[in-house]
Amino acid sequence: MRLATMTAREYEDWVGGGSAVAILPTGAFEQHGPHLPLGTDAILSTAVATAVAEQTGAKVLEPFTLGYKSQQRSGGGNHLPGTLSLDADALIAQARQLIRGLLAQGVRHVVVLNGHYENTQFLYEGADLALRDLGLAPGAEQSVMLLSYWDYVSAPTLEVVYPDGFPGWDVEHGGVLETALLLHLRPELVHMDRAVSHPPAAPHRFDRLPVVPERTPETGCLSAPDGASAEKGELLFTQTVADLAAELRTELGL
Repeated sequence: MRLATMTAREYEDWVGGGSAVAILPTGAFEQHGPHLPLGTDAILSTAVATAVAEQTGAKVLEPFTLGYKSQQRSGGGNHLPGTLSLDADALIAQARQLIRGLLAQGVRHVVVLNGHYENTQFLYEGADLALRDLGLAPGAEQSVMLLSYWDYVSAPTLEVVYPDGFPGWDVEHGGVLETALLLHLRPELVHMDRAVSHPPAAPHRFDRLPVVPERTPETGCLSAPDGASAEKGELLFTQTVADLAAELRTELGL
């Protein structure tokens, strides 16, 4: 399932079959409050990618564990301790070169599965430049898909996970969703005894640089993990993986 554990000959045979699909999980190294690990984003995107691969026959690349800089309105801010980030040109170059290499070697489709909101446009740019490098125009048999796992969380699932109402994706950082998923997938990494209950952040409609530190909640979380549980995490994970796998099967003919 993981490309890193294959030999070069096994990889060659896999690509030579003409229908190879590689999933690239991406994340960040970013504070997620006092109760979740710094690697939360990559841990979650890799878990989703692996489960999707099991259902579709795709293979999983090693994750991007560093991402674009955390922004105050969506991730607490790059000024917070423990957050180590890439500039845009570094993330674009990394995505461009890896995607270009995979497609040049004959991989049919590359699926970039994002787990860190701020990565989105720079992964898109890297993919677009890789296609341009290879001269792959619209209608080409090879392709790149870009998606974020949270876009596959259904409305009925959100109603169960947030019985008092979903506060919105803009404040879901270190909150119920990520906490519940890790309680299901990696409970040993979650410290609920350190979690802090507080109202959701109220982000401004603009970015200001340098940041105003006091506008980020003291915890670094944009909402509290109140009500998170392993059972909710299992529901989130199972439903999201099933819908995402179904999307890939339909779109890529898996």
